[in-house]
Amino acid sequence: MESNLAIKYDFSAIDNAPNLAESTKGKYKRALQGYLATGATLGDVRALQEYAQGISQSSRAFLKAAIRLMSKDYEMQLKAGATPDNLSTVQASLHRLEALNGAIQVKASKGEKAHSWLSQAQVKALMQACGDDLEGKRDWIVLALMVGAGLRREEVVSLRFDALQELPRRNGNGGMRPVLEVTGKGARARVIPIKPILAERLREWCSIVGDGLIARSLGRKVELGESLSAVGVFQIVRKRGEMLGLPELAPHDLRRTYAQLGYEAGVPITQISKLLGHSSVATTQRYLNLELNLESTISDFIPFD
Repeated sequence: MESNLAIKYDFSAIDNAPNLAESTKGKYKRALQGYLATGATLGDVRALQEYAQGISQSSRAFLKAAIRLMSKDYEMQLKAGATPDNLSTVQASLHRLEALNGAIQVKASKGEKAHSWLSQAQVKALMQACGDDLEGKRDWIVLALMVGAGLRREEVVSLRFDALQELPRRNGNGGMRPVLEVTGKGARARVIPIKPILAERLREWCSIVGDGLIARSLGRKVELGESLSAVGVFQIVRKRGEMLGLPELAPHDLRRTYAQLGYEAGVPITQISKLLGHSSVATTQRYLNLELNLESTISDFIPFD
């Protein structure tokens, strides 16, 4: 039986979600539009359950996430408008929201890919796998932006040459340090120091392709395009990974590697979190291949006596 629960379909809760990439927002919207196209509403929990059972696991996950965002936004509106006179109505609507969020069950895929990290030797081999032709130069830049600057692939495709800047060092040695000025998820800006060799290769690449976007597509005749898609970045990583015997290598593995190698070198996790553009250190911890050390731990250094 359909309830009188009425959630707005303007997608504002999805559009305003601070930590979602635009590509993910699009997937959430398409999943929700697919359900609404059946003529059913979000107040009809049974119809939602039946629809969810007939779609793919990934579509089901996107639909569930979209409904969760919209429900959370609607819940805040209900609570904000609660008065002694309408309290029972508000509580009933909140219960229906709870039922709505539980209507779709998403099972974890047994074949889900485990997180991967590359060693320093593997990173070196990956970069050396790129040749010195136009495609090799392009691929080296794309890979280096992820494994050497920790960029997301969405950030790679939107990065422009004017993001490369130089800032004065603060360690008393003078001189300038090349950095990338990046705007990531939630429009959060961050400054990422990079190695001089990456800065040099970026300038060299700029002299070849001209100003504008850094990541460029290459046609069948190896002619330069104006931009490169996130799918194109994925294909570059897979292609170069296969050359190393790592056919399942993914862009996010390179970003995790950036974090892991920094952590192993002694960079504080709070600094790593800031460089990655994470909203919390807890997210960064999930990136790292951390194991509990029972031989030496913090409590050993607490001076009780």
